Amino acid sequence: MRFQFEVDGRPRTVTLERAGAALAVSLDGRPVELDVVGLGAGRYSVRLPASGRQHEVIVTPVGPDGTMQVAVSGTDVLVGRRSPGRPGSASMGAVGDGPQRLVAPMPGKVVKLLVKPGDVVALRQGIVVVEAMKMENELRAGRAGVVREVLVVEGASVDRGAPLVVIG
Repeated sequence: MRFQFEVDGRPRTVTLERAGAALAVSLDGRPVELDVVGLGAGRYSVRLPASGRQHEVIVTPVGPDGTMQVAVSGTDVLVGRRSPGRPGSASMGAVGDGPQRLVAPMPGKVVKLLVKPGDVVALRQGIVVVEAMKMENELRAGRAGVVREVLVVEGASVDRGAPLVVIG
């Protein structure tokens, strides 16, 4: 399977093939071998056999256009599906119609709201901080726009996938 994505504004091509228990991955034409174990609810344990390094990966859809927030060992990366046949175009950032709903990537507690309704936000600007498993995760805007709604308050407990903020 071949995917074209944009990660932090940079186009990437990922090819996936099952190789026994491992997953053969090619990133921008360079092979990378991974052992992946699904933990349920968009959570994965990913081990790089060559180095032995292991990462927890949490994948959360954040928009109807295929945009995802991917947290790798606590570091958030916004990933958007690239539009086929249009080099350089992507379904991220200011491109695309409709509001973006920022959702909680995991159950946790809202510890800080960084925006309020009416605020103008830039692509990748911090929007809300959610604490999960004693780690604070700053969730960022997947597009530039205006904050339409803030759907939570500081101190609120949220479930995975709970809508937090709407950016139009």
